[in-house]
Amino acid sequence: MDIEIELPDQEEQDLYEHLRVVVDKGQSLLRIDKFLMHRVENASRNRIQNAIDSGNVLVNDKAVKSSYKVKPMDIISVVLPHPPRDTEVYPENISLNIVYEDDDLLIVDKPAGMVVHPGYNNYTGTLVNGLVYHFQHLPQLPGNDGRPGLVHRIDKDTSGLLVISKNERAMAYLAKQFFDHTINRKYLALVWGDLAQDGTITGYIGRSVKDRKVMAIYDDETKGKWAITHYSILERFNYVTLVECRLETGRTHQIRAHMKHIGHPLFNDATYGGDKILKGTVFTKYKQFVENCFELMPRQALHAQSLGFLHPKTKKFIHFESPLSPDFKLVIEKWRNYINANPI
Repeated sequence: MDIEIELPDQEEQDLYEHLRVVVDKGQSLLRIDKFLMHRVENASRNRIQNAIDSGNVLVNDKAVKSSYKVKPMDIISVVLPHPPRDTEVYPENISLNIVYEDDDLLIVDKPAGMVVHPGYNNYTGTLVNGLVYHFQHLPQLPGNDGRPGLVHRIDKDTSGLLVISKNERAMAYLAKQFFDHTINRKYLALVWGDLAQDGTITGYIGRSVKDRKVMAIYDDETKGKWAITHYSILERFNYVTLVECRLETGRTHQIRAHMKHIGHPLFNDATYGGDKILKGTVFTKYKQFVENCFELMPRQALHAQSLGFLHPKTKKFIHFESPLSPDFKLVIEKWRNYINANPI
């Protein structure tokens, strides 16, 4: 059984048990990371520790630290965001919007609603299924079985740019840039509220103790991974604001969780409470306007607009831009027209 590494922007699902061990009555006290090394196939101690730190290892239904000492009759579970299954990805003839391609990589502009890789309830129709159909022998990162070519991800309902590796050399070179946080990535987001000024959001991102499908921000480094988001104001609409977000790190739901943390969740982000009218008037006309916007863009208002990095072969910086998706563009236009017709 493999314990997966966690790539940026991973879509969260419910957790499923992949391994269950009842500790023997005669077991002496032993650190849980050492204990699991002998019971999890093909897993290094470092990967086991990462899984423990990510909350994927439970003892008696509670997350523990790597230093936890296993005791007789403990019940240990390894849980992951997908049910156990084989990792084979089946090719499907899916249309892909490829904006750039060479011998080493391709840039795909993903539409909202397309899942990036197979997983629970989404074993077909994903971006990776289409990639496997169109391109043979895509590389994989260690511990990333079933996700060939991927060095990063964006959520299902986020639109925009992804870079895909076509060989091992490109995979390693791009993965290091993501690890070193030297990839330039900018997102456009429509958030609730009238932001006062540009800013930077930091904190340790980890799963919420109340809902493990939601990411929360902590001050404690033991509870999550360090994340940095810079945002700048592009346009104000009194009740919502269009911002540009620049990522220094690539954590799960980073922008969505960070904006929620500062009290400005993304417009129509159901997971983080943005699918309700959080700012504005009590007039029926306004309520109907917002609900119409929700219908036009039934997803979080987040778009991966630009991507820049050093090419793995030429070592030259290359940069790509993606236009706003039609639903996002239409909602922006509606807000402009509404504010012009209803000035405060």
